[in-house]
Amino acid sequence: MKNIREIDQLLATVGKELSRLDDRRAIILEQIQGLRRERELIEQSAFGSSLLGKRPSVTSQSSQNEKLSLFRRLFKGREDVYPKRFESMRTGKRGYQPACRNEWLKGVCNKPKVKCNQCENREFLPVTDGVIRNHLRGSDSQDKSTRDFTIGVYPLLPDDTCWFLAADFDKTTWREDVSAFLETCKSFNIQAVLERSRSGNGGHVWVFFSEAIPAALARKMASFILTETMERRSRDWS
Repeated sequence: MKNIREIDQLLATVGKELSRLDDRRAIILEQIQGLRRERELIEQSAFGSSLLGKRPSVTSQSSQNEKLSLFRRLFKGREDVYPKRFESMRTGKRGYQPACRNEWLKGVCNKPKVKCNQCENREFLPVTDGVIRNHLRGSDSQDKSTRDFTIGVYPLLPDDTCWFLAADFDKTTWREDVSAFLETCKSFNIQAVLERSRSGNGGHVWVFFSEAIPAALARKMASFILTETMERRSRDWS
């Protein structure tokens, strides 16, 4: 039989353990509340506010300037610089690099001896309506060589926000993957659109926002959709 001293010691020990459990419970509850707030924020700021949720006023009968304006509103990124696609005729290497006003300019550009990211004479070209027109046309109206003119976009703005997110699917199962991804978007009322990739062997899914949101939030949104898609597919396979 325990004496009073032993009972008091046990009570103190159990009390400390209970206090630690209360602290742990408070931490877990705070994490749950934080995750719920994050989910609500994603739904309110991104899921429910897709730009495509509004019926566009631009149609096939609209003027070229109206179509151009819509394109720039959708694929909105940095305006002070844009990536331009290149393809080496000698090596076959392909990729994108920032468009430079001084590229191959004699006496100013020292390619290939000096790499672009190390060049002191580098001067980025801004995004203009003319640049977008050339991209949609597929060639530079001022370039007599009729080389392919394709640009990309730098979506991350200087303040770490963005206007859209894009998911790239390029594996052999890309059709099934895209279909499952779009189905998840639809279940959360996310307006997403599919674009066939340049090679034809993949697809890009775009989600446009009605306002710029933190890039970290957009990444969480993409991660949430992908995780939800994988969980749904795993349940279907089981």
